[in-house]
Amino acid sequence: MGKAIEITDANFDEVVLKSDKPVLVDFWATWCGPCLMMSPIIEELATELTDAVIGKLDVDANPQAAAKFGIRSIPTMLVFKNGEQVDKHIGAGSKAELSEKITAQL
Repeated sequence: MGKAIEITDANFDEVVLKSDKPVLVDFWATWCGPCLMMSPIIEELATELTDAVIGKLDVDANPQAAAKFGIRSIPTMLVFKNGEQVDKHIGAGSKAELSEKITAQL
């Protein structure tokens, strides 16, 4: 594994809502400093947490999913299980904190 999946408006339902694994979606943008700080952490989680799906969604390129889930500030990380949002983290966070939110759903 080892790479965060690119999530888009087009593949959101398939990758996130229909997944049989917990999913972390990082809502981010290329111009967002804290988002860029989180990027290596998201990639590390994608490598380490092989029992979950770790993905990134660029809010500028994919406004529908961001609007659907009321994303007002970035970075925002949402955790989904069985197609339902079960957790949320707004702003930059630690790898341990995000890992705990995902592993709690395994």
